[in-house]
Amino acid sequence: MSDLTLNKIQALVDEWINTIGITYYSELTNTAILTEEVGEVARLMARIYGEQSFKRAEDEVNAPNMLAEEMADVLFVLVCLANQTGIDLESSMIQNLEKKSIRDRERHKNNPKLSKK
Repeated sequence: MSDLTLNKIQALVDEWINTIGITYYSELTNTAILTEEVGEVARLMARIYGEQSFKRAEDEVNAPNMLAEEMADVLFVLVCLANQTGIDLESSMIQNLEKKSIRDRERHKNNPKLSKK
């Protein structure tokens, strides 16, 4: 499964949903699940990179794996929503990067807050 593109990921998720998952949840349910998953990423980020502490020591040890798992959950649900709504994430991402490249060509270079130290 190396060399995954967004198109391949969308196809793999669709295949999984239609075989193991049986069917997609509704778009509204998946939006709620996406929000929940992003919250789990935020919780871990606050503990790994912020000031919040872990409740259990073993969670701190497993935090990098937990963060990777939660980020994958976010991507999975986002891909489900893209599949359900007919969005090609790969072409959308390319268009988005092109838009940002044009719009932000000078913006970030001229931001003193982003200067390298």
